Amino acid sequence: EVQLVESGGGLVRARGSLKLSCAASGFTFSTYALTWVRQAPGKGLEWVSDINSDGGSSRSADSVKGRFTISRDNAKNTLYLQMNSLKREDTAKYYCAKYPEVNWFGQYDYWGQGTQVTVSS
Repeated sequence: EVQLVESGGGLVRARGSLKLSCAASGFTFSTYALTWVRQAPGKGLEWVSDINSDGGSSRSADSVKGRFTISRDNAKNTLYLQMNSLKREDTAKYYCAKYPEVNWFGQYDYWGQGTQVTVSS
């Protein structure tokens, strides 16, 4: 079965850095685009960043552009999100998810359980 397991979350100070990982299994990892989304307390899901199947193209939300970097290692079946210059507003539960094709068009069809990121002042 398809599984996506996030890790790397925790408590971090504002202006600090954190790197999230998403370990995947149960599908041909290099065939599909991937995404990071997040949900802050009391709010809906917010899209963060996408990356295509071979890692050659990516895009990010304006709220994190220039601070967050998405990447992937297809040999290790792992997706990453490097987060720098963290702000209090970045506090949320972060989820990785899989798209059903090589690019990010459409809606993701599988996602993980999430990892909590809390940014303190």
